Amino acid sequence: MENVKRVFPGLILCLVLAVPCWFLGHAFPVIGGPVFAILAGMIVSMILRDKTCFQHGIAFTSKKILQYAVILLGFGLNLSQIAKVGLLSLPIICSTITISLLIAFFLRKRLSMPANISVLVGVGSSICGGSAIAATAPVIGADDEEIAQSISVIFLFNILAALFFPTLGGLLGMSNEGFGLFAGTAINDTSSVTAAAATWDTLHGTGGAVLEYATIVKLTRTLAIIPITLALAFWRTWQVKRGGQVSSGSFEMKKIFPFFILFFVLASIITTVSTLAGVDAALFQPFKELSKFFIILAMAAIGLNTDLIKLIKTGGKPILMGACCWFGITCVSLLMQHLEGLL
Repeated sequence: MENVKRVFPGLILCLVLAVPCWFLGHAFPVIGGPVFAILAGMIVSMILRDKTCFQHGIAFTSKKILQYAVILLGFGLNLSQIAKVGLLSLPIICSTITISLLIAFFLRKRLSMPANISVLVGVGSSICGGSAIAATAPVIGADDEEIAQSISVIFLFNILAALFFPTLGGLLGMSNEGFGLFAGTAINDTSSVTAAAATWDTLHGTGGAVLEYATIVKLTRTLAIIPITLALAFWRTWQVKRGGQVSSGSFEMKKIFPFFILFFVLASIITTVSTLAGVDAALFQPFKELSKFFIILAMAAIGLNTDLIKLIKTGGKPILMGACCWFGITCVSLLMQHLEGLL
């Protein structure tokens, strides 16, 4: 009961910020609720200097609620549907993820950037933007400012992609399937994928076919969260062990291994099996919506723990890294389509 009392004020503060940001995200999907929530949290943090009574709830929301959001995200993944439609995109997805992570790894030392921000920008660029950052951050022990910095970088290139990719696809003479594949593999966040695909559908009168295809490709890409987070967990465990910071293997497993990812996988399996058994997929829609709201709630908490002035001052290098990752992913996606005879 004492823990509930300590958490409650901060949780309510985050909730007050998250609700309007949820509606703003629906009104402006290219920007998205998480970005609004981070900005709102940072603005309130500048006004509310003494956050002592809210701190426990803010910490709980930015850590635990974020993990619950990732678990619920699994209810949006129908593995059988992905297996049917997503296999064509798999070589392109693997290639774009690889190039993004390699660019982030290479630039980390060249730009003297913190390891966590480099990982989050690389993973967020290559997999699924905010969702991938949400899943990866607890695994590598990223703090709130590192998460906010990475989300801000991803947001910038989300908007650019949603605005310019439909025009670029038209100039390149892409087919409907080709653009759906391009949008699903080269745009960071799901909201921007849907925005770009919907624009293409409107311009070319395809009746929503490209939007549906791009979304499935994007969901296939989301599955990369599983191997990436597990690999990072084992890497961090090895780093901690090598540094002599722990004496017990059980402690390492409990503190570092991302058990919430296993629940994410379980949620995906439940969705897949239920759908194959004839259960209406609409049954899982509330879980998907709750996942999105939980991410917004967690981002509000992260904003409250972030220094906006410091974020602006230190933003140059992460933006440069994000630009390089984005450019690399775009080029590789187009190149792979060309090699596969799709472009």
